[in-house]
Amino acid sequence: MGLNETPSANRVHIGFFGKRNAGKSSLVNAVTGQDLAVVSNVKGTTTDPVSKAMELLPLGPVMIIDTPGIDDEGDLGELRVRKSRQVLNKTDVAVLVIDSTGGKTSEDEELIALFAEKKINYVVAYNKADLAGEEIPESEHELSVSAETGHNIEKLKEKIAALAVTEEPKLKIVGDLINPSDFVVLVTPIDKAAPKGRLILPQQQTIRDILEADATAIVVKEFELRETLESLGKKPKLVITDSQVFAKVSADTPQDIFLTSFSILFARYKGTLESAVKGAKALDSLQEGESILISEGCTHHRQCDDIGTVKLPRWIKNYTQKQINLEFTSGTEFPDNLSKYKLIVHCGGCMLNEREMKYRQKCAADQQVPFTNYGILIAYMQGILKRSIAMFPNILAEFED
Repeated sequence: MGLNETPSANRVHIGFFGKRNAGKSSLVNAVTGQDLAVVSNVKGTTTDPVSKAMELLPLGPVMIIDTPGIDDEGDLGELRVRKSRQVLNKTDVAVLVIDSTGGKTSEDEELIALFAEKKINYVVAYNKADLAGEEIPESEHELSVSAETGHNIEKLKEKIAALAVTEEPKLKIVGDLINPSDFVVLVTPIDKAAPKGRLILPQQQTIRDILEADATAIVVKEFELRETLESLGKKPKLVITDSQVFAKVSADTPQDIFLTSFSILFARYKGTLESAVKGAKALDSLQEGESILISEGCTHHRQCDDIGTVKLPRWIKNYTQKQINLEFTSGTEFPDNLSKYKLIVHCGGCMLNEREMKYRQKCAADQQVPFTNYGILIAYMQGILKRSIAMFPNILAEFED
């Protein structure tokens, strides 16, 4: 992936919802101008949420999500409905598709209530207007359309664009912490888990943010850091490290240089840093046999020394000296019921948008389960968390209380 491509987490997520055979997939294809979704007269053709990253004018980079019908039946249907509802947690704009020939139902009303509860901007698209006797009068939230004839498809796209939150993020990853001409050193280990031929997404995004701030990004491997710092001739404003080599990088970075990690910066960027710092302390109160959930926001091929499933469990065991039960989730899977866990340790969430990360954090908070992330917990276990958040005085003060 190039530095100029838009990551999925930074795209506006547009979800299409509705009952089976309302024409969701047909409408997705009409709005995007592509055959993204399989269309059939058979109820329940869409069996899992289908996502597609694309450019949608006049909006720009988006993630289009076609979901299974909310009225699916049976045990398998119930699972599909649950997956559709999970999509709401990352949806910025919802399109509720209703069959004009049948009208609004109780299931549709329930979805509208969910949109309101989750503060999701939405539009109701009454599809198959070409088959209906009369059109629904256009309003702020309602519009008659036809995926078959293209009627009002452009109007629907304009409504979606108007509802989308396209403001620049209030926080940068690192750009608001540095000044033009500052040096920032990024420590990026290249191991078996690193994608061949490129840097991982958090590293790419951080480099881009540094360059946009007119500062200088210097990228090194962990064994090159000490020599690099000695030869720069100018003290860097900040050293940012991959969490896996936190201890070595801390030892090699002079105390008068700010040090943090990609995980800590992304927790701040996603709005979860304060609670994640507090959550790390829960590790000290764990008892024998209690459970921790380790959750990743993406799915990837596991390596023999994978951080989430191998390194973190090993470090947690060594730190606590207790037999702790560890469970794992990845991708879009995240349990509704978290009450069995005494701590949730999440990845940095670079593949999840801000809405979904805050949803997961809120789920934990509502069920009074401490929530932290990989890098913050690693820094805590290695005794360097205080140093790693020193550039955020308000967060540091909360940690020291």
